[in-house]
Amino acid sequence: MRYPKFLSKNDTIGITALSAGLGKHKEDYYKSIENIKKNGFRVLETTNVLSSFNPSSSPEQRIIEFNELLTNDDISMVICASGGDFLYEIMPYINYDIINKNPKWIMGASDPTYLLYTVTTNLDIATIYAFNAASFDAKDLHESQKICLDFIKGNIVTQSSYKKYESNKRGRINNNYNLDTDSLWESINGDFEITGRIIGGCIECLKLLPGTKYDKTNKFIEKYKNDGIIWYFDVFNTTSEDFYLTLLHLKESGWFKYIKGVIVGRVKFPNNYTEMTYQQALLKVFGEIPLVFNADIGHVPPKMTIINGAIAKIKYKNKKSEISQYLI
Repeated sequence: MRYPKFLSKNDTIGITALSAGLGKHKEDYYKSIENIKKNGFRVLETTNVLSSFNPSSSPEQRIIEFNELLTNDDISMVICASGGDFLYEIMPYINYDIINKNPKWIMGASDPTYLLYTVTTNLDIATIYAFNAASFDAKDLHESQKICLDFIKGNIVTQSSYKKYESNKRGRINNNYNLDTDSLWESINGDFEITGRIIGGCIECLKLLPGTKYDKTNKFIEKYKNDGIIWYFDVFNTTSEDFYLTLLHLKESGWFKYIKGVIVGRVKFPNNYTEMTYQQALLKVFGEIPLVFNADIGHVPPKMTIINGAIAKIKYKNKKSEISQYLI
């Protein structure tokens, strides 16, 4: 696994809108950029960042601006401006040779899964699933946001599960997280401790990859079969039934051959049309391996920073957990 160079003070982060633009959310975006700069970084934005459209621009234009950041020696890292719905459009235009020759940290969340996951599984270059550039807009950054900004400096701390999460029942004040509900990670098969190579992302994105030329998952897991694979899934609005069928499809595609455990974040918009729960779906697909639901990963704050391709050690006991990641 190749790990790009971490950032130092005054290094420049390139921001580009590979999915939705932020023109309709300028004020919050500017607050986020201000916080990024306060952490010692410079910022260079591509022209599509402040587009008011979703997607921000044509697939060809998005790739041109992305490649400009990759090949610019003054740019140390690329962060996706935001999530959205149409990053899949750019997949035929991604030049993996350019990424391979210019390995830099690429970070995002949700729709950027397509890029992050394929860069790691195709090129053996680690990527970061955590926050988009517009997601640091709080007046007072939460610990999880501060940890993410520390990660890109190379401070890879052990992350412990948080006491509270945001239930969406009450609004935010100054964009600060409103953590109002007890956070209890739910292990379906009891307490455990596992170590393995961690990979994953947003399930709504991952489900479209099997059968395409971008899917090199089986080659990736074969290379790291001695480590074993820990999968994490961020679920936005997939129903429990579709979650089950998606996992079956990924299993039939060979993705889970060397699986050691599964972590699923809190579902942003849970729904079902039968009696099946998300927990039952996990158990039906995976059986008695370590399975965790309602973890601090994904769309519902707070969320942990995950390095795709790193070795992860996960300890779970009494509805709490900690994740350590090692760059080996």
